[in-house]
Amino acid sequence: MELTIQIICILFFVALFAGFIDAIAGGGGLLTIPALLLTGMNPVAVLATNKLQASAGSFSASLAMIKKGLIHPKMMKIALLFAFIGSGVGTILVQLSPPDFLKKALPFVIGLVGLYTLFSPNLGKLQTTPKMSQKTYERTIAPLIGFYDGYFGPATGTFFSLSQVVLRGRELIQATARAKLLNFATNFASLIFFIIGGQIVWVVGLVMMVGQIIGAFLGSHFVVKGGAKFIRPVIVVVCFCMVVRYVFF
Repeated sequence: MELTIQIICILFFVALFAGFIDAIAGGGGLLTIPALLLTGMNPVAVLATNKLQASAGSFSASLAMIKKGLIHPKMMKIALLFAFIGSGVGTILVQLSPPDFLKKALPFVIGLVGLYTLFSPNLGKLQTTPKMSQKTYERTIAPLIGFYDGYFGPATGTFFSLSQVVLRGRELIQATARAKLLNFATNFASLIFFIIGGQIVWVVGLVMMVGQIIGAFLGSHFVVKGGAKFIRPVIVVVCFCMVVRYVFF
């Protein structure tokens, strides 16, 4: 694998744009993973290096959301713990059993998420009555999505956001903010195991990490200013782009 200055620069800007999109709707891996694969890195190194830059992006977005007062980590500590554990288990398992069946099922799941979001014009505009208690969500949905992120990963932020809206009745801005912190927990758990395994290509990961931090910072401010009317269309576009990516490429 030969990394030229041109390739490094391209990866930086891919990460920047991915961080921006990921902070709004999730799905940044749609851009970063194919870009990393094109460098000739092996698939495991791609996933590991992607987790490094994704962790930085989700941390940057979370920090911005915390400063804006949209989330309070102490109130989410149980959900964060269970999401972290779920992701750790998923990361261990993926090294023993490749997620081939998920690759086949994912386009259908993401397609349904996109259609649901598209045909729900009032989705997340107002806070509604929760369909699931906070305790149940923390102990079931958070670790389940966390496990998915560690085991496979694409659209984790989208799943966290939509589950907060549908199951916990939160506004889309609130849900997106919470999703970023939960996604940081799952990314960080995976990152730890990939570091232990020595799988990260550090030069690439660190350059992309800087791009992700900048992009996520800009994206999180866009979320606060733009609101649900901008977040929902981005989720729809990201979902259908991911369907095309996994069906045709």
